[in-house]
This record gives sequence, structure tokens and C-alpha cells, in this order.
Amino acid sequence: MLNELFILAKIKEGNIKVFEAIFKLYYAPLCLYAASITGQIDIAEEIVQDLFYTFWKERNKIQLFHSIKSYLYGAVRNRSLQWLEHQEVRNRYKATFLFGKNEDKSISPQEQLEYKELQDLINQTLLQLPERRLRIFKMHRFEGMKYAEIASALSLSVKTVEAEMTKALQTLRKKIEYYTA
Repeated sequence: MLNELFILAKIKEGNIKVFEAIFKLYYAPLCLYAASITGQIDIAEEIVQDLFYTFWKERNKIQLFHSIKSYLYGAVRNRSLQWLEHQEVRNRYKATFLFGKNEDKSISPQEQLEYKELQDLINQTLLQLPERRLRIFKMHRFEGMKYAEIASALSLSVKTVEAEMTKALQTLRKKIEYYTA
């Protein structure tokens, strides 16, 4: 555990060499682990890359209670399960509203009306976003592009893409908070 604390201390100091060593040691096994949960290697790679990005970005806030290995595997498991949950929600949405297959016959006309109002509100809010923010949002959410792909396509930094997505999502959350309460 002392070795782990020493490694974490070096990473917190900004020692990129130690971070790279951790990355090289765990990247491939973590990708395989995430792929075993998600069933998709490209999604697994994105999850692990995002984890390491966040690990480096938030390195000063990280507290280890066990080992770096257990921290990374736990984080990959959680992110992979979140991705699966998100996919399940998307699939239900597609089945229910896009294809008209309403498995839950208990959706009332009131709920259908609220859904329609929510869709209209989301569409109106999206149209009010600045052009670049809207484009980034559409590329990520509707076309399924990763932040790095968007950054490359628009000649922006990944940080800029991330910031624009954060702002877009904050705007949407504010507008729809009535429906989520």
C-alpha cells in the first residue's frame, strides 16, 4: 500500500512518466474488462480512455482506499454499467416512441402529451444554442461521434468540445427541470 500511495503522490505532483507507466500497465486489461461488460471493444476503449483522462484531470481529488488497480477496475465497471443502462434507456425510447411499439399500455394520454411537450421544448432549446455548440451536440448525441472525433473534424481541442457539451447539457437541464421533478 505504501508503494501505491507513493505512486499516487507522484501522479498528484503531475509526474507524467508515472502516469504513463500506470496507463501502459492497465490500459489493455481494462479495455478487455470493459468489453466483457459492454460487449463492444470500441465502447470499452472509449470508457477506459475517458477514465484515464478524468484520472489525470482530477488527480488531486483522488483518494485511494485500496489500490490503484482496484480503483481503476471499479471505475471501469461502474462506467461500463452506466453505459449499459444508457443503452437500455435508448432502446426503450426507440421501441416505444420511434417505432410505435408501446410495450407499456399504461401510458396515459396525459403522459403522451407531456412527452410531446418535452420533445418540443428540447428541440426549441437546441435551436437556441450557439451554432458551434449545437453542431457539437448533434455530432455527439445524434451521430454518436466521440469527443476526439468531433475535435478533429472541427479543428478544436477535446477540452473545447467537452466544455461546449457541458454548457449544452446545462442549458437543457435548466429548461427541462419541470419535467424531471
